Amino acid sequence: VFQELIQNEENPKNRLALLMSKLDDSFATVFRQIAMNRFEAQIHTARREKGEQTTEDFSAMWRDTQQAMFGDSVTLGDHYKIWWSYIPHFLHTPGYVYAYAFGELLVLSLYKAYQQQGQDFAESYLNLLRAGGSDWPHVLVGKLGVDLTNPAFWQDGLQAIAEMLEQAEALAALH
Repeated sequence: VFQELIQNEENPKNRLALLMSKLDDSFATVFRQIAMNRFEAQIHTARREKGEQTTEDFSAMWRDTQQAMFGDSVTLGDHYKIWWSYIPHFLHTPGYVYAYAFGELLVLSLYKAYQQQGQDFAESYLNLLRAGGSDWPHVLVGKLGVDLTNPAFWQDGLQAIAEMLEQAEALAALH
């Protein structure tokens, strides 16, 4: 659907808006969720290795993992250090935020495979969807010729994000 919208949109500003919306979603789903996963891993490791942690400890680990995601492109204010506390996942359903990044990169990488293989891939993909949760993910996507342990497969998903970013930069340069 997204590719159809982009291809049929003639107005460069609207195309840029579509790309930026998709990029925003991808960044939030991949990079932010990975940063949250790293925070979660860090707090559990700290608890195991050092014992009880304070709110200040949590806040420092939160800022560290979030700043690592942003690098030097964003300066986090002091008020941001407590934002970990507004995310209920850490208390109520810990350990699953990685699944968001997994799903987004899986879909982007599978779409890349579809672009390369065409209609042959489409039928196999429909069979994957029909299979539902009948087997482990690595087994189901293995039927598409995908090896989830191969870093190149995941790199295709990251490359798709990079390509959208390049398109957005080119459109932004027109204005």
